Amino acid sequence: MKEQIQWLKVSENKRFLIKEDGTPFFWLGDTAWELFHKLTREEAEFYLKNRAERKFNVIQAVALAEQDGVRVGNAYGRKPLLQNEKGEYDPTLPDIDGENEKYSYDYWKHVDYIIDTAASLGIYIAILPTWGDKYNIRWGKGPEIFNPDNARIYAEWLGNRYKERPNIIWVLGGDRDLTQAEHFTIMQSMAEGLKKGDEGRHLITFHPMGGYSSSYHFPDTDWIDFHMIQSGHGTKNLDNYNKIREDYERLPVKPVLDGEPRYEDHPIGFKPENGYYDDADVRQAAYWAVFAGAFGHTYGHHCVWNMCTQPSDYFVMDWKTAIMRPGASQMKYLKALIESRPFLERVPDQSIIAANYPGANHIQATCGNNYGFLYSPNGLPISVNMGKISGEKVKAYWYNPRTGKSQFIGEFDNKGTVDFICPTSGRGNDWILVLDDASSNFQEPGKV
Repeated sequence: MKEQIQWLKVSENKRFLIKEDGTPFFWLGDTAWELFHKLTREEAEFYLKNRAERKFNVIQAVALAEQDGVRVGNAYGRKPLLQNEKGEYDPTLPDIDGENEKYSYDYWKHVDYIIDTAASLGIYIAILPTWGDKYNIRWGKGPEIFNPDNARIYAEWLGNRYKERPNIIWVLGGDRDLTQAEHFTIMQSMAEGLKKGDEGRHLITFHPMGGYSSSYHFPDTDWIDFHMIQSGHGTKNLDNYNKIREDYERLPVKPVLDGEPRYEDHPIGFKPENGYYDDADVRQAAYWAVFAGAFGHTYGHHCVWNMCTQPSDYFVMDWKTAIMRPGASQMKYLKALIESRPFLERVPDQSIIAANYPGANHIQATCGNNYGFLYSPNGLPISVNMGKISGEKVKAYWYNPRTGKSQFIGEFDNKGTVDFICPTSGRGNDWILVLDDASSNFQEPGKV
């Protein structure tokens, strides 16, 4: 029997998320922006079961979706909003026609079904009340329908509707910058509405444009419970660890994660002629971010976020094929590794690295009191300053992020500098060096 899903909160040290019983929560997310808008009940269930099998525990999805989610109906032809007397789609008029009728299946009943199905599988839904083109159209389809007043009303209704469901995380923003004072007011109003509607039960963050963090617009705003960066899809080997570090060092202290890194099979720099990001790119972004201090990580596939059914040079496969790609299956090994050692004491620590490399070969390290993880993206040797963790002796392992398997290297004196040679090297041959205080008697890495 699956354990009942719990409410989430920020840990006492403000670095992590924990469940209501104090258990650490490692956010392993997938990006399914069009989940509510595009999929049938059966398809949604199929997708969520697939993600649960791969140990994802958060799915990011949008209520008023990016791909014309206001004017175009969902898989059943139902739209989220009604039109007002001016013929405008109105956020204060959610289409709940037939809510009390047994056989009426409106847009929001469909959202309910997906949220509840996710909960039954131990999955949280990080819901964007709207994509950003509904208040700042930029390159999107819109329409721009929000103002501060209707944003508050809509958000209060949404918060109240889901206030009893613990598997909700609110995500404002939606891939847009805030360029006008009204944009800030809309976000503030929406946050206030959510908190009033759900009585402050759910965590809230902000999904920014590519290359930015929620802290860019909201460095110390009370309603931001944790920061989210979008390192994005523009540059190969983008140093998202620096973006995580900036928020990790920011005051007031708040948890941080990369909520949209380079997607698997996404055209590099949005241009198919540049090639496509692969599972090696996905792992690099994930381990760099988490070891730099992120409390979790979101994976994404370019053909899953929009639930693609018509492949092209830009979207190279259908979503049912895409959910089986190697990067998605490999993310669980990151989660397993982090959960196999004391969780809430982990900090980024580059001082354990005696010599580092530039660019794509950058080594990133994180340590607890009695363990250390060092990530080499391309299998280059790792030179370690010993004595950074406890113990007279240190047990060393290689952990393979492609398979989740580990191999014991040996036991070493915890002093001086020691060089470790990765089992293989070259692009796609990434490795994690695991160092344990020998007296701690941990299980092998990745085993709980």
